[in-house]
Amino acid sequence: MKSAFLSLLLPAWLRAYPRACWPADLSAGVLVAILVIPQSLAYALLAGLPPQYGLYVSIFPVLAYAWFGSSRVQAVGPVAITAIMTYAVLAPLAVPGSAAYLALAAALSLLSGALVLACGLLRLGFLSQLLSRPVASGFISGSAVLIVLSQCKHLLGVPVAGHGVVEQLPALVGALPATNPVTLAIGGGSLLLLALARRYLGGGLRRLGMRGAHADFVVRLQPLLLLLLATLAVSYGELDRRFAVAVIGQIVAGLPPLDWTPPDWGILRLLFVPACTMTLVGMVQNLSMAQALAVKRGERIDANAELRGLGIANLVAGVYGGMPVGGGVSRSAVNVAAGAQTQLASIVTALSTILLVLWAAPWLARLPLAVLAASIVLAAWSMIDLAALRQAWAYDRADACAWLGTACGVIFLGVDVGIGLGVLLSLATLLFHASQPHIAVIGRLPGSEHFRNVDRHRVETLPGVLFLRIDESLFFGNLAAIETRIRQQLAAQPGCRELVLVMSAVNRMDATAVEALAEFDRDLGRSGVRLHLAEVKGPVQDRLQGTALWQELSGEVFLSASAAFDSLATDPAANPG
Repeated sequence: MKSAFLSLLLPAWLRAYPRACWPADLSAGVLVAILVIPQSLAYALLAGLPPQYGLYVSIFPVLAYAWFGSSRVQAVGPVAITAIMTYAVLAPLAVPGSAAYLALAAALSLLSGALVLACGLLRLGFLSQLLSRPVASGFISGSAVLIVLSQCKHLLGVPVAGHGVVEQLPALVGALPATNPVTLAIGGGSLLLLALARRYLGGGLRRLGMRGAHADFVVRLQPLLLLLLATLAVSYGELDRRFAVAVIGQIVAGLPPLDWTPPDWGILRLLFVPACTMTLVGMVQNLSMAQALAVKRGERIDANAELRGLGIANLVAGVYGGMPVGGGVSRSAVNVAAGAQTQLASIVTALSTILLVLWAAPWLARLPLAVLAASIVLAAWSMIDLAALRQAWAYDRADACAWLGTACGVIFLGVDVGIGLGVLLSLATLLFHASQPHIAVIGRLPGSEHFRNVDRHRVETLPGVLFLRIDESLFFGNLAAIETRIRQQLAAQPGCRELVLVMSAVNRMDATAVEALAEFDRDLGRSGVRLHLAEVKGPVQDRLQGTALWQELSGEVFLSASAAFDSLATDPAANPG
């Protein structure tokens, strides 16, 4: 009985854990904990929090996600998008790093976690589809521009006040004469070395005979090695004291005490809209990454279980850590490259991070901020997806405008306004395409029952009969365009007495469309034209029965376009000659 109860408490992956995977998961967990130290510290600073908070949220939130999430290898922790969103939302409300700021960050994580968890429990994973691919790419690209701009002050060693492009860019330009040359040398050199390592090191090592997996590991090791070298240089050269090179400063060793205070209603109400924005972005990013990893590994994920895991992870972060977390692209890539096979690797990562927080914190106090800024800039630069813009422009200008509108909205209006604009642009693009449906004049291919566009194929037609295929569902937003196009086609065929609407692509008709089509049928009757329907889908037909359109239709309802063709070909009314 006791063992059965314990088995219910254990996640499914742990109850059926393959023992052959534990050596790979153990080594991968330790390696990830070491390799993502620079990233964890950097993203905490990017969010306006003390650097150790990046390590804090790499412990218990990671354990929570590993326990409740469904992805076997996705790694959760501080990520660039949520970090920049946290800073953009909270910086106008409190001084970054202050006690009030920390409380707001914890409340934001708690509220966004509760919303994500609610979406998972209510099976609302489909809400992540409110952002189209171009809009999501535009949002990420715009956020990446903000991230790069926010780190320029650390690369140059200058104080810059303000928030967003409108305030920060003029302040940054004005501060250029005060650039710290030593800081610039450290930051610029780090950026150059990281870029060269990412571009050329892996290929060079492969040409020297190193296996691909080992070469990739060495490339991923470069940020940590650079961090150690820069820290040693600052320590032995006294660069922080002699040349005012900015460093992280004293990092509190050990785990923070669990003295969390629930936020009051006023704070939650103030942060509700930003939390909704972070919820949507977190859902899109987490589900996209988890699905991509599952497809690559031949696995499957449960989207709603993913949301529950991410929601609980953020709830834990709100209580213990105080910084929103998400599924990180680079963190997950490191986890996979290190050989992770199951969620046990993330548990080992969290436990290893505890050891780092307890004993390694004092070693990081003299780490120069310029090195962390360089790693952030390089990661953000790779997130700017101009290829998606070019593809959208070549395929669909409306999607390209949505990409540009979202990116510009994020850059100039802020991430919260930008994501809202992105959702509106996604819906506007959808409505635009739906309101301009494709309508084809069709005829029958000789010797067959198939109907095709008369402009693309040699087909048979009937004199006085017009076959039109509507390639869109009918709703109030596209009725005017459809009626205009039908009247244009009727005007082009003055002798037309029979109109057949082929509705094989019509999945739904709203009440407005039914009433409008009934009125259109009566109007056609006064002009001596009969309206017929063909290939009406079952669900649409079920809803049409009992309506005036169905009961008073001037023509007939045919099972197929071919049946309509055969019937009207022999109908004296359609062929009076």
